[in-house]
Amino acid sequence: MILKNALAWLAIGVTYLILCGCSDSQIGKVQDEAMAHGRAGTSFPGAGSDKNGKDYLADMDYGYRGDVKLTEDEIRGRVNWIIWTFGNDRFWDYMSNHTYGVFDLLKILSSYPETGYCTEDKTGWNKGNYDGKYDGLDRAGCESKGLTWVPLSRDNRWKYYGLINEPCFQKATEPGKWGLWLDKRITSPECPPDPYADANAYPGVKFGARGVAKDVPVGSYYGDPSGIVGLRIFPNPAFDEEAQRKWDPKRYYSDEKYYLDQNLVRPYRVGMSCGFCHVGPNPSNPPADFENPKWANLNSNPGAQYFWIDRIFVWNPKDVQKNFIFQLLHTSLPGALDTSFVSTDNINNPRTMNAVYNVMSRAMEGASYKEKLAGGGLLNKQFNDFPQTNIKPLSDLFVPPDTVLTPHVLKDGADSVGILGALNRVFINIGLFSEEWLLHFNALVGGKEISPIRIADLDKNSSYWQATVQQTPDLALFFLKTAQPDKLKDAPGGAAYLTTDQGKLDRGKIVFAENCARCHSSKQPTNMCKLGEPCTSGQIIENSGAYFDWMRTEVMKPDFLDGNFLSTDQRLPMTDIGINACSPLATNGIRDNIWDNFTSETYKTLPPVGDITLYDPVNGKPYQYTPAGGGRGYVRPASLISVWSSAPFLQNNAVGPFNGYGTVEGRMESFNASIQQMLWPERRRKDPLIGDKVPGPSYIQRTTAISWLRVPTGYLPPELMDWGPWLHHFVPWLFNADYDLEIGPIPAGTPVSLLSNIQILAESPNLDDKKAHFKKLKAVLLKVIDTLKNLPPNATNDQLIQAWRPLVPDLIAVSKCPDFIINKGHYFGSNLSDDDKNALIEFLKTF
Repeated sequence: MILKNALAWLAIGVTYLILCGCSDSQIGKVQDEAMAHGRAGTSFPGAGSDKNGKDYLADMDYGYRGDVKLTEDEIRGRVNWIIWTFGNDRFWDYMSNHTYGVFDLLKILSSYPETGYCTEDKTGWNKGNYDGKYDGLDRAGCESKGLTWVPLSRDNRWKYYGLINEPCFQKATEPGKWGLWLDKRITSPECPPDPYADANAYPGVKFGARGVAKDVPVGSYYGDPSGIVGLRIFPNPAFDEEAQRKWDPKRYYSDEKYYLDQNLVRPYRVGMSCGFCHVGPNPSNPPADFENPKWANLNSNPGAQYFWIDRIFVWNPKDVQKNFIFQLLHTSLPGALDTSFVSTDNINNPRTMNAVYNVMSRAMEGASYKEKLAGGGLLNKQFNDFPQTNIKPLSDLFVPPDTVLTPHVLKDGADSVGILGALNRVFINIGLFSEEWLLHFNALVGGKEISPIRIADLDKNSSYWQATVQQTPDLALFFLKTAQPDKLKDAPGGAAYLTTDQGKLDRGKIVFAENCARCHSSKQPTNMCKLGEPCTSGQIIENSGAYFDWMRTEVMKPDFLDGNFLSTDQRLPMTDIGINACSPLATNGIRDNIWDNFTSETYKTLPPVGDITLYDPVNGKPYQYTPAGGGRGYVRPASLISVWSSAPFLQNNAVGPFNGYGTVEGRMESFNASIQQMLWPERRRKDPLIGDKVPGPSYIQRTTAISWLRVPTGYLPPELMDWGPWLHHFVPWLFNADYDLEIGPIPAGTPVSLLSNIQILAESPNLDDKKAHFKKLKAVLLKVIDTLKNLPPNATNDQLIQAWRPLVPDLIAVSKCPDFIINKGHYFGSNLSDDDKNALIEFLKTF
């Protein structure tokens, strides 16, 4: 028994060591690469027009029609959004070497012909919710079965990844510099050189091998264009002469023993701009060929609606279902991702990437919400701090010393420190000043108490932060000008989807006024008295008869949709909407967490929303769950602008079918099916296991195959590998024959969030609470280890299910969010007659 417990604790300790990698903190003491090598923030001025006075991206955002003419400030704002990567190439290179071989942007950029997938579809589409039917096959195995082998390349980046190919590039047909299969730039009158790749105009930071080693230039601080919109290529400062001697491009693409090494040095680092996750095909001017769009076919603001996060973050499709990391990422439905995936809060909560529409009306709607700032939050910049935005009405949105009138930007209403602060936080979340950011948590896996990243430290120690803060006012001005609705009537063939029955359309307007406008219109009575507030004579009480009379009149006005954000942006308790709880329960913005400085005191002191009813994912039995408060438990209503183009629905794209084509026809096919599921909830997806055992929809995301959490040998500490044979002998359930760490097997059909949402640390700072939680967690982990240790050799999935099933109650008991049904909630309008539902749908198409 003593030996058994010792080995169990050894297993826990080894796993914790490998996955957490805890180290002493240097919080507030490190500098970013630029500052450490003598560059001030002022040495990275935002770029505007090129040297010939031309706006390189002028055709984007309806500029091709001549509708949009940008000022120099606004041009700098768009360059910031599309081109500027603010030093985060360091972070994404770190991710390539710390994600156990699954993530590598340099391979996503490649057209290496032997990396691909196998499909029955002769057109090469793999557009369903990945079935992985043939993911264990290589090219030879695929073709021997008479199936279609599809190499992953520029030719199918849209089809497979949902990524936007950058105009003026072509596919690599042979290896180029350093043996990499990267896209080649086209030179023609229609394709002028990228002005931002000019190292003389925009000199990069010289350090390491940059400007010293052979064939490693300093480069531009904007990097070089990569062939994918939003990704830029930078010379790797670690690619010195020794790294060059060790570099083998053939093995990089084909040899696991070579590329599954956390010390691998690639020739380039890849930086990511905000545009990577936000630029999309213009719904009203889609490309004729989605694999080869022109700048005129692209908009900066709709969000990456077709993004397959599981494919982008797991570059190799071969045997992909066996990897639990893939299974976790696979819960991000196309167009959605968990923005707290890196600075993990141990809650799996994929959310749609925010579209940016009608920014001025949203900002003015935010004037209804007074948010108090305190502590580090007071250091957030406001419009008043910059000459170009210190103008009315923007300058009225801050009332010194501590009150900001602001919309609630994130889906849980956490970003509440002003529009500029919300923008600046996003840059950190995708890798700005990663030298500091990564000190505050254990990336990806948690297991270390999170501490706030402080604006004071950013101001003091990061030149990239300083430069970015100076550019975001221009970014705000850019969106104020360009982020306008995409109308179905303007899309090719769009008019055919709109009703000509004016009576039906008018009825849809009234239905909207009576059932939707109280949450989905920024046009509200100016003299409205909100429920729970003291009202005076002459005010219109929210949701009263007088309110609905006013709204019915307003919605019939011809300008009702003009400048309407189509959301109140107010925080609503999730209990009112009934959606999946995991997004509203995110903890990154609560007090003393990573985004503490970017959330208001108003947010941090929100009361708990009360108990919710959840369901066991095995037997469907209900139980009560009490969410914590302090900001958690709330959600803001989504904007319905251009709703015809943005299906599927809900905050996680869980209601309705995904259509990967991006055409007007494809968007409308998804919209029609998705809006019917919204208004007729009985049509939503059911879980095959619990099905009708729970009321309403019951879609649970479960693992699609037997899987393992695998850490290849190349990612394990060398000193640990000296014990490899010994560990494999005594704890064989943790190490395979190649000495890779493998936690599993996890049966197919396991709710992914049952494992991903395990609360590793107690939230309470009280020492007794911490001890109690650790004791509870330890007991559960010992049960898991005992289960794995006693599995029969080559256990079938049924045997695995039977072995794991007794663990379900214990895992729920240590879950940070035990809500597994993702397509429930928002049943507003479901009680209407079919005629009224159909009339409402016709009105929604005009948004």
